Amino acid sequence: MNELRRPRRLAPGARVAVVATSGPVPEERLQAGLDVLRGWDLDPVVAPHVLDRHPEFDYLAGTDAARAADLQAAWCDPSVDAVLCARGGYGVQRMVDLLDWEAMRAAGPKVLVGFSDVTALHEAFAVRLGLVTLHGPMAAGVDFLKNGRAQEHLRATLFAPETVTVVTAEGGRAMVPGRAHGVLLGGCLSLLAAEAGTPYARRSAAGGLLCLEDVGEETYRLDRYLTQLLRTGWLDGVRGVLLGSWENCDAYDTLRPMLVDRLGGLGVPVVEEFGFGHCAGAVTVPFGVVAELDAEAGVLTLAAPALT
Repeated sequence: MNELRRPRRLAPGARVAVVATSGPVPEERLQAGLDVLRGWDLDPVVAPHVLDRHPEFDYLAGTDAARAADLQAAWCDPSVDAVLCARGGYGVQRMVDLLDWEAMRAAGPKVLVGFSDVTALHEAFAVRLGLVTLHGPMAAGVDFLKNGRAQEHLRATLFAPETVTVVTAEGGRAMVPGRAHGVLLGGCLSLLAAEAGTPYARRSAAGGLLCLEDVGEETYRLDRYLTQLLRTGWLDGVRGVLLGSWENCDAYDTLRPMLVDRLGGLGVPVVEEFGFGHCAGAVTVPFGVVAELDAEAGVLTLAAPALT
């Protein structure tokens, strides 16, 4: 697995587009998020269909075609320096086939930020565009609006990425001790399992430091996702694993033995409760950057800043 191309960092006055790639976006949360971005001296612009609702499926923010058009237009707009997803939910997989990847590649590199359902875009941007992307808080997300730590870590990553090349987990500990070196990738476990075998996902995690988290899943379902990735060989050659949050899943004491059972046999370092994902104060993790994991210390050290 090779390191991916890093986009340029943001500067005061940069224009950032907010797009809805997945679920419906509450207007009051969107406005609050825009206020935060303006407070960072950014110039946020809202894509035309951000507040749309799908006419038939209430779990989607507008039609697949509209969501895809918003993302592509924002990415291909030369005045836009970064694209921030408004929220997760579900819907990226329905619209990712509608994107013109040749046009997006020709538009050149810029920053993409999101997590949860945006996992499918992280994979697609890695495979189709070869770009580093940021697994971090979204513009209308509750954590982005209400948690200073999450805000500040994303802000530092966007504006001064050299200041956050060492990420220390608050309360993180080694499930399997050791050190590992590789390219960061991953995201929401259920999405990674769902993406396996599609044209927009990596064929395997070989050579990578795999970040995993999820939300609202029962333990047997998480077991199923991990077992699928194991059976397909997708985890063969992975260098290390970072486990983030399991918000609204079973109690961690119930969940942990399954994670040990499924991941402990990989023979690689595994760190748990690393503080990314759906938890309060989630850190931003750059996917596509080479890093070193010290599982016992709960420390991730980037070989280079997330952005140039």
